[in-house]
Amino acid sequence: MMAIAALILFAVFIVLAGGARPILQRRRTGDTGIRGFSARPSDIQWWAHYGAAVGGLATGIGAPLAELIGLAPLGFLDHPISRGVGLALAVLGILATFAAQLAMGASWRIAVDRGEQTTLITGGPFRVVRNPIFSAMVLAFLGLTLMVPNLIAVVGFVVMLIGNQAQVRLVEEPYLRQLHGAAYADYAARVGRFLPGIGRLRSG
Repeated sequence: MMAIAALILFAVFIVLAGGARPILQRRRTGDTGIRGFSARPSDIQWWAHYGAAVGGLATGIGAPLAELIGLAPLGFLDHPISRGVGLALAVLGILATFAAQLAMGASWRIAVDRGEQTTLITGGPFRVVRNPIFSAMVLAFLGLTLMVPNLIAVVGFVVMLIGNQAQVRLVEEPYLRQLHGAAYADYAARVGRFLPGIGRLRSG
């Protein structure tokens, strides 16, 4: 049953991205890399972080549980092929998220501490897009949505997507511009934001 599979995959995502990665970071640097929980409601990062978290929980837990207790799927999305494609996308997205997190090395963080200085990572998957972790997360949660295509999953996915967009555009990009100056401006002018070649910023 796809609802059970979606719950299992979401649990794998949490274990890898939210558990194993901070543990590896702590062993390597002495710090978990988790920063988002220190932000306050007056900060856009608070809304972006918790918006994405609530949307993700709705898609990864709320939607499968709702299907298990009888919530009907949306007819235009409910097809065995699209559910199968969703399963493949979810697995691929989860693995890609963890791989992109590992590619950041010691610079990996959950959210931004504006007082910190980290190295600008431009190699590996960051040569293809500037935010491969967010791109992979969107792929994973799109897959979960297609696996359990009910209203809760769709709304949760949209909320998660808005939160991630706000985090990247309103928090991380201004922070990186300020921290790395011309180096980030040149990088952002060459590499797309979430997809290759799309969302490049003017170097000026």
